Amino acid sequence: MKKRKVTILGSGHVGSHVALTLAYDGIADEIVLVDKIEKLAKGQALDIYDTMSVTSHEVLVRAGDYSDVQDSDVVVCAIGRSRVPSENRVDMLADSIVMCDELLDSLKPYKIPGIFISITNPCDVIADYMRKGLGLDWRRAFGTGTLLDTVRLKKVIGHAAGVARSSVQCVVMGEHGESSMIPFSLARVGTVPYKSLHISEEDVLQEVRRGGWVIVEGKACTEFGIGRAASAMVACVLRDEQKVLPASVVLHGEYGEKDVQIGVPCVIGADGIKEVLEVPMTSEELAKFHHSCDVVRGNIAAAAKLGKQN
Repeated sequence: MKKRKVTILGSGHVGSHVALTLAYDGIADEIVLVDKIEKLAKGQALDIYDTMSVTSHEVLVRAGDYSDVQDSDVVVCAIGRSRVPSENRVDMLADSIVMCDELLDSLKPYKIPGIFISITNPCDVIADYMRKGLGLDWRRAFGTGTLLDTVRLKKVIGHAAGVARSSVQCVVMGEHGESSMIPFSLARVGTVPYKSLHISEEDVLQEVRRGGWVIVEGKACTEFGIGRAASAMVACVLRDEQKVLPASVVLHGEYGEKDVQIGVPCVIGADGIKEVLEVPMTSEELAKFHHSCDVVRGNIAAAAKLGKQN
């Protein structure tokens, strides 16, 4: 049986926690950490590999180099710096583009045959930038998008309704950022429509949007939630799970939108994005989604002007 290999580009808070989750859950057989600071990648890999001594399964965790992408089933892009309390994700764009151009230069000699998943903020814009820079098919290159937002939404609704978050069915769509939107008409608690619960939609939206801010203000970074969420996406690929998860993908007419990479529900399996799902929304919800697309489209244009791809 072919061993499942994941290479993680970036060994900081997020990249290391993706690696840790993949190792603990036995999702991958080999996990390679790569960083321009080589000693950081080596230190993180050794630390994570030590923890495997108390698990019941074997996973190889090691430091590597950019050539490891050539035979990896999944490559995760987790480069970047932490957001500071005064910033939103778009404020990180200029710094992220500089790092992405440096990464693209390092990856030029190598082909990426597997699936490429981007986490780096601003997520939708960087997923688009890296996909174009690497020349990858849109089904094989996507971002975590609103996956973490959706996880936070389940928590918020579950708490407000007094039920386990696993009983909540919902999704956040659009930008992984300030213009994200929630199609509340689709949300359910068990089989009960959200609308019948009389819980403030605006309060829920703002709490979800502010979830990352609270964490950054408290500990100067986010890492555990996104690490777990990204690992779930990697598992969909390695296990060919065919799960429906929100991801940041290029739209080709879905929802009346084209040429924008943004968070929507998708079926994800071994070949990446199997299908983009068009969920029914009210006219008001659809207008909010179009607005979010316009915001991201503008940021994609800004990224193109900042980077080497212009």
